[in-house]
Amino acid sequence: MRTLRVRLMLTSLLVVALPIAIVAIVLEREGIQALRGEKEDKLFALARILDAELGPGYDALIADLPTGWNDRAAAIRHLNAKLAGITDRVADAAPGVGVGYYSGRLDAILTYGPSRDHGRTVGISIPAGHPGRVVMATGLARAEVGTLVRGRILNAMHPIIRGGEAIGYIWANEYSSVIEQQQSAIDYAVLLASIGGLVVGFAIISVLSRRLSREVGIVVKGLAALKHNLRRPIPPLRDELGAIGEAINGMAKALLDAKSLNENILASVADGIVAVDTEGRVKALNPAAEQLYGVRADEVIGRPYRDLFSVGSRGQSALLDTLETNRTHAAANIEFSRPDQTLHINATSSTLRDGDGNRIGAVVVLKDVSERDRLLVQVMRADRLAALGELTAGIAHEIRNPLTSIRGFMQYLEDCESLEEWQNYGPLIIREVDSLNHIVDELLAFGRPQTPRIGRVRIQNIVEEMAFLARGKSDAHIELDFAPDIPLIDADGEALKQALLNLLINAIQAIPDGGTITVSVRPEEGECVSIRVVDDGVGVAAADIGKVFDPFFSTKPTGTGLGLAMVHRIVDAHHGTITFDSRLGAGTVVEIRLPVTHPEVEAVT
Repeated sequence: MRTLRVRLMLTSLLVVALPIAIVAIVLEREGIQALRGEKEDKLFALARILDAELGPGYDALIADLPTGWNDRAAAIRHLNAKLAGITDRVADAAPGVGVGYYSGRLDAILTYGPSRDHGRTVGISIPAGHPGRVVMATGLARAEVGTLVRGRILNAMHPIIRGGEAIGYIWANEYSSVIEQQQSAIDYAVLLASIGGLVVGFAIISVLSRRLSREVGIVVKGLAALKHNLRRPIPPLRDELGAIGEAINGMAKALLDAKSLNENILASVADGIVAVDTEGRVKALNPAAEQLYGVRADEVIGRPYRDLFSVGSRGQSALLDTLETNRTHAAANIEFSRPDQTLHINATSSTLRDGDGNRIGAVVVLKDVSERDRLLVQVMRADRLAALGELTAGIAHEIRNPLTSIRGFMQYLEDCESLEEWQNYGPLIIREVDSLNHIVDELLAFGRPQTPRIGRVRIQNIVEEMAFLARGKSDAHIELDFAPDIPLIDADGEALKQALLNLLINAIQAIPDGGTITVSVRPEEGECVSIRVVDDGVGVAAADIGKVFDPFFSTKPTGTGLGLAMVHRIVDAHHGTITFDSRLGAGTVVEIRLPVTHPEVEAVT
C-alpha cells in the first residue's frame, strides 16, 4: 500500500499544485497589470493637472517677454520662471514623481520638477527617437517604460493641444525600481500564498491518502484471505470502499455456495472423476475416484497423476492422452488392475477450459462397468438359451408335421396288402420326406453361414436381376427407382441376390393381386448405399415387428420363418444394417444400408 499511497499523494499534489500554479501566475500577471495601470492612471492625472495649470498655452505666457520667441534662451528662462513653481508643487505633492513641460517650438525642456533634483535638465532637447516626439507628432497620450532623461522610469506623456495643434507635451514619471519593488512584493505575496496552499493541500492529502491506503489495504488483505478461505469476509468499510467490500463478500458467498454445490454433486456422483492441470498434476478427486483408486484426496492432490496411477493400470491413458493431444474420449473401454481384481472401466475424458477458453487441464469420468458386464454376459447367455429353446421348439414344430403324416401313412399301409394303395400313398410319403429334407437344408444353411466372397458389384444390376426373377413368380407390379451416381460397393453379390430375392418374395406374398412393390437405391451420407423395398400389402402387427428376424417366426401359414433371419445374417456379414417398419393394412418398408467399402477388401488391399 506504500506505492499506492505515494501514487495517490503525487497525483493529488499534481492536481492541487497545477491549479495553484495557474492561479499564482494569473494573479501575478493581473497584479502587475493592475499596478502598472494604477501607476499610469496616477501619472496621467498629474499630467492633466499640469495641462490645466498651463491655461491658454505658451503664447500667453511669453507675451510679456519683449524678445518673444526670437530669443530661445530668454524664452526658456521666462517660461521656466512662470512654470517651475507649478511643477515643483505637483512633484512635492507626489513624492518620487517627476513632472515637467516640453515646448515643441523651442524644442527644449522648460521645467522638470522637483527643480532641486532635475533643474539642470532645463533647456535640453530630447533625442530624435524619444517617444515624446511621437506624442507631439500624433497628438496621442502614451506611457513608456525605459531609460530616458531621468533614468529607467515609467513615463506618462500627455500632449499639449492648443488651437488644434500639439505645441508640446507634459510628462509625469516615476522610477521603475519603485514599481519593481511593488511588483516583487506582489510576487512574494503570491508565492507565499501558493506555498501555503501547497502545504495545506499536502497535509490534507497525506491524511486522506493514509486513510484511503489503510482501507484499500484491508480490501487487498481480505482478497488474499478469500483465496484460501471464502468464509472470511472483508471487514465493513465506509463509503464506496464499503460498497466494494460488500460486493466482494457477496461474490465470495456466491462462490462458496457454487463450490459447495459442485462438491456435493461430485461427492454424490457414483462415477469416479479426476481432474489434472496442464502439467498433469492432480487437482480434484471425488469420493468415487478415491474408492476406485484406493487413495485419499489429500494424499494425491498436487502430485503427478502418471506417477500415482501408472503401476498395473491403464486407467490414466485416456486422461493423459486428452491432456497431451486435446483429443476427447467417449466411453473408452479400459481395464484397471487392482490387487484383488481387474475392473472393466468406461473412461470419458475431455479438455478443461477457463472462462476465456484457455486450456487449464483435463478431466476424466471413470465408470465401473464390471458388474454391468457380468450381468450382460448372464443376460446374453440367458438370451442364447431362450433363442435356442425357441429354435428347438420351431424345429420340433416344423419336423413334427411331416413326421406325423409319414407315421400315419405307414400305420395305414402296415395292414394294407394292396399294391395299389402302396402306389397311391408312396409319393405322399416321399413328398413329406422331401419337406423334412428342405427344412434340414435351410436349417443347415442358417446355422453354418458362409464367409462372404467380397468383390466389387453394381447394386443396380443385382436389383434388376432379382426383380426380373420375382416378376415370374407373381402378377405383382414391381417398380425400380435408382438415384444417379450410385457408387460401386464391396459385397458378396450372390449373398445379396439371395437376401433381395427373399425380401421380394415376402413382399409378393404379402400383397393382394395387383399390388405394387417399389425397390429404390440411393447413396447416403457416411459412404453408404440404401436399398428400400416398399410394398402396399397387408402389413405386420406392431406386436410382431420385433420378432420378424427370429428363426422359425412367420406370419404365413406355409412359411418356415428362416427367410428374414437369413437376410439379417447376410446384412450383418456385410457390416450393414437392416430396419423393418410395417403397419397392418398399410404395407411394409424394409431398408438395408450397406457400406461402400468392406473391411475385408481394405485388409486385402
